[in-house]
Amino acid sequence: MASGLGWLYFRPSELRNFGPAYREYAYITNGKSNSVTVIDLRTFELGPTIPVGMTPTGVIANSKKNEVYVVNTGSNNISVIDAEKNAVVATIGVHATPFFMDVSGDGRRAYVANSRSANVSVIDLEKRALVTNIRVGAEPGLARVSPDGLTVVVSNRGDNSVSLVNAQELRVRTTLPICSQPTDIAILPDNSKAFVACSGSSQVASIDLKTDKVLALLDVGKSPVHLALKPDGGELVVSNFDSDSISIIETTTNDVGGSYLIGNSPTRGVVSADNSRLYVSNFRSNTVAVYDIDIGKVVATLPAGSRPDGLALTQDQNYLLVLNSQSGDVTVIQKRRKTTKLEPGEYTLLTMIPVGSQPNNVVVKSFIVGKQ
Repeated sequence: MASGLGWLYFRPSELRNFGPAYREYAYITNGKSNSVTVIDLRTFELGPTIPVGMTPTGVIANSKKNEVYVVNTGSNNISVIDAEKNAVVATIGVHATPFFMDVSGDGRRAYVANSRSANVSVIDLEKRALVTNIRVGAEPGLARVSPDGLTVVVSNRGDNSVSLVNAQELRVRTTLPICSQPTDIAILPDNSKAFVACSGSSQVASIDLKTDKVLALLDVGKSPVHLALKPDGGELVVSNFDSDSISIIETTTNDVGGSYLIGNSPTRGVVSADNSRLYVSNFRSNTVAVYDIDIGKVVATLPAGSRPDGLALTQDQNYLLVLNSQSGDVTVIQKRRKTTKLEPGEYTLLTMIPVGSQPNNVVVKSFIVGKQ
C-alpha cells in the first residue's frame, strides 16, 4: 500500500508542462569544484557541469538577457554563461577577492565588491568589459544596486561603514559609520531605504537613501547573517545565526515586530512571490523551516541534506531548491494541493540531486529560447 501511495503522490503527471521553447534552469556554484552545476527544472534532471574560475561563490542572472554571471573568488574574475548554450562565453577580470555581484534593473551594468582591494568594480555587460573601480571602505563584502539603478550600497565589514555610490557619476557620494561587521543588504522596491545586517553587533541599520542618513540601529538576534525582503517591501526577515531565530522588521516604521525561534543556526531565507510564506535553511539542524507570514508561525519543518545553505524557488513557486553544502547535493521540496485524504501534507521531498563539492549559491533563470 505504501508504494502505491508513493506512486500516487510522485506520479510523473505532477511535473509541469511547458512549450517547446521554454527553458528553466538552476545554476549552482560549487565552491570546491570550480564549477557550476545546471539542473533542468522542467524535468529535475542534471544538465551540464560548467567549468568556471577558482572558488566560485556568487551567482546572479540577468533579467534582460539570457545570461548568468558567476563570481570566482579565488581567481578574481567573473564567468559569463550563455543560458541558451549553457557554456562560458566570456571571462571578465576584477580586483582582489570578490564574493558577490549585483546587476542593474536594465541589465546593462554590474557591480562587484572586491574585499581585499577596498573597491567596487563596475562592469559594462553589453561590452563585457570593466568600466572602472570605485574606492570604498575596508573589506567591502557586498555591493547592492537600487531598483532604479541610481544608488549602489556597499557594506564595508573592515571599518563598520556603508558607502553610498552615485551610479550615474560613478563616485562615492557619502560613507556612513554604522554598526559592527556589516554584511547583507536589502533595498526597498521604492528605492527609499536600505537595510544592512551587522553580524558583529546583532543589529540592522536602516538608511534613508534620499537624505543619506542613518535612521535607526535596530536590535535583532545574535549574528544576523541574511536579510530576506518580502516582494511588497513591507517586512524584512532577518536570519539570526547564533540565536536560532528570525526577527521581522516593519520597514515603514523601522520597528522590530518580533523574534521567533526557527531552527538551529538559520542561514538563509527566501519569501514566496505572493508574500505569504518564508522558507529558512537551518544550517546545524539539517532542516528547512516553513513560516506562514500571515498567521505568524512555523507550519512545517522539513528534512534536508547536511548543512543546508542556499535557497531558491522555481518560477511557479511550487518547488524549493535547498543547497546542502556538506553533502554536496540539492534537496527538491514540492509544494502542492492535496486532492485526496490519502496523500501526504502540503510539503514533501520530491528528489535529491547530487551536484559538486560545497555548493554555496543558486539562481534560477527562466526564458524563451531566442527571446531576450
